[in-house]
Formats: sequence, C-alpha cells, structure tokens
Amino acid sequence: MPADRFLIVNADDFGQSPGVNRGIIAAHSRGIVTSASLMVRWPAALQAADYARANTHLSVGLHVDLGEWALQGADWVPVYEVIPLENLSAVAAEANRQLEFFRQCVGRNPTHIDSHQHVHLREPARAVLTDIAGALGVPLRHCSTKVRYCGRFYGQDGDGLPVPGVLSVAGLTEILDALPPGLSELACHPGDPKGLQTMYREERKVEVEVLCDPRIRAALNILRIELRSFHGLEESSNQREAEEINS
Repeated sequence: MPADRFLIVNADDFGQSPGVNRGIIAAHSRGIVTSASLMVRWPAALQAADYARANTHLSVGLHVDLGEWALQGADWVPVYEVIPLENLSAVAAEANRQLEFFRQCVGRNPTHIDSHQHVHLREPARAVLTDIAGALGVPLRHCSTKVRYCGRFYGQDGDGLPVPGVLSVAGLTEILDALPPGLSELACHPGDPKGLQTMYREERKVEVEVLCDPRIRAALNILRIELRSFHGLEESSNQREAEEINS
C-alpha cells in the first residue's frame, strides 16, 4: 500500500550556537531531520549557512528572531528583545533585514518561514510574516494550507516543566503513529547544549539521540510515513527570485 502520510522533520534554531549546529547536522546526516530553520542574527549562523550551501538537499527556512522569553516563577520575562513587538514598522524592517541577510549568506530564498518562540502567531508579526511568506510563495508555520504543524516532540510543557516520556523512541513513535494523512511538519530542537543560554538546553542532546536512533527510521517504514522536505513547495515566483539572487 502506498504511503498517504508525508513528514517534514524540521530542526529549529540552526545557527544559534556551534553546539546547536552540531546537533542539527548530526540529526540530518545520521537521523531523520530533513529541514532546518536558520537564525541569522547569531555568530554561528555563517557556519550553518556554509553547511546549507554544501548540502542543498537540506531545505532551509528563515527562523525570524525578534526576541526570547524565559519563565521566572509565574512570569515570562525577556531574555532579549530585538525590537518592540507591538511596533509594526519595526517588526517589518527587522524581518526584512533578516530575510536579506539569509539571502546573502545562504545564496537563495528560504524554503519556509517560521519564528523563534512562535512570535508570528501574534500581531503585528503575524501580518508581516504572512506578507513575506506570501511574496516568496513559501509556507508560514501554523498558517499554511499545504503543511500541518506538529509541535508535540518537545520536552517541556507551557510552564517549562519536563514532559516525561516524550523525548524517547517510544514517545516519538507514538507521535508518528498519530499523524493524520497528508503532509505534516514535525518541529524539533536537536543540539549540544554547551555554551547555550536558554531554558531549553539539556533536552536538545536527548533529541539528537532519539532522532538518530535507527528504530525511528524503522518505525517510519512500518507506519508507511514518507520523509519529505520543504523543497518543491515553493511557487514559481520564489524560484525566479532564487535565480536572480544567484545571477
């Protein structure tokens, strides 16, 4: 029976640190990661872009970075804020600046758009990134009719507490088994936590182990889930722009 479920496994935070890069590259070369989202503001972004240029079968999108927040007690407090999130013109200028830098260092347009800590689900970032993704002809996470998003493979809940069993072969297999027909994106955050200052640290090395475990690829075969990437989802306008960038 042919597969009726197709899966993009997308690693977020590519370029955030050398350790994150190592984890994503391992999960791509030895595991099931087929795509990544690049954070262009960080020093390790150029290293990540080098890998993307040399491994064009890895689809690479733009992980728009407007800030990060961490839970302290009962409150989410900013770790850093790039621009005021309520300022439409500032959000638009920063998002377009990051897009242009992506083009410069990767040499092509992003295959998809998403954002750090899902800030694009709130306005005005949602409208800005909807416009950018529409102009590029690529999917915007949570807002695409082509790709259904799955964020269940994450080792913390909304309060930053551990979620037992999720980051395991059994946990990921259960997630895979529950995927609906059609094309889905499974987000992941593999990495080496060394030197990374974020509330999601130690879980990253566990993700690498699970994503690279041969039992997961075997489970995909048993469940008849076919791995895909964001390549091929772009509209013709995006392909023309990519040609212009490289000309």
